[in-house]
Amino acid sequence: MTQLPAVSLAAIPGRRKATIELAKEIERRGFPGIFGPSLGDSLSLCLAMALETRTVTFGTSIMPIYFRQPQDFASTASFIHEVSGGRFRFGVGVSHAPALNRLGITGGKPLTDMRKFVEDLRKAPRVGELPPIVLATLRDKMIELAEEIGNGMVFANGARSHMKHSLGVLSKDARSNPDFFIGNMIPTCIGDDRKAAAEVNRRTLTSYAMLPNYRNYWKEAGYAEEMEGVEKAIREKDLDRIPKCLSDRWLADTTLFGTPSEVREGIEAWFDAGIRTPIIVPSSAVGNQMKAFEEFFALWQ
Repeated sequence: MTQLPAVSLAAIPGRRKATIELAKEIERRGFPGIFGPSLGDSLSLCLAMALETRTVTFGTSIMPIYFRQPQDFASTASFIHEVSGGRFRFGVGVSHAPALNRLGITGGKPLTDMRKFVEDLRKAPRVGELPPIVLATLRDKMIELAEEIGNGMVFANGARSHMKHSLGVLSKDARSNPDFFIGNMIPTCIGDDRKAAAEVNRRTLTSYAMLPNYRNYWKEAGYAEEMEGVEKAIREKDLDRIPKCLSDRWLADTTLFGTPSEVREGIEAWFDAGIRTPIIVPSSAVGNQMKAFEEFFALWQ
């Protein structure tokens, strides 16, 4: 039987109470983790899960470090950690320049800023015990930093074929330590119409392909032709051409789509690639997040 993955859950305005009920259903079904993306206030969702669930591990993946002061983050994270009985994982990342620019925030050097943030977080006075800190990673230097100063790492839209290299950056001790979190958020669309499911994921990742840090990572992972095509489309201001640059080979390496059996096999392949906690990000070709979870739950019936 395929191992159960963790899932990504976002609290969408207008459906927040339903989202908390969905979290309880995810726990009831035995899934090992629930992780909130930067969409919405995932810390608020985590607080709700701390109070409304009993056994499931949960966390942020990711919370951008520039959005609040470290002291404020430390107080909130410690509170959730305490009231949840230690089930909370605080995933943090440097976000992306376009997202920061929209908020009038200027990011610095990612490695330097992350190191200082974690240091300041741990120095915050009178906040209580902090949860495990998981760093958002893509390339080698951030992976090294995650082992040096963190309690784990989480990719988003990582390339499965490149995981042997990425995980090889870690020491043997980290790779064998079950308490060192190794996760990846994987866009997933389930449906017998493989083409429609693939197009859902392609739309999801088009915005990521417009980000330089992701393009550099995917070039490193063996997709230089695709990313150079994206860069040419951006230079020529032909943004509608970007999805056409994203090959089926690349899409199959970074996402899961297709029939239930194909998606189950793909999840198992992610475990085999060394990702201890695959985090499924469900989408549906025919509905919203609630419909996507309905399709996802049907995988395991």
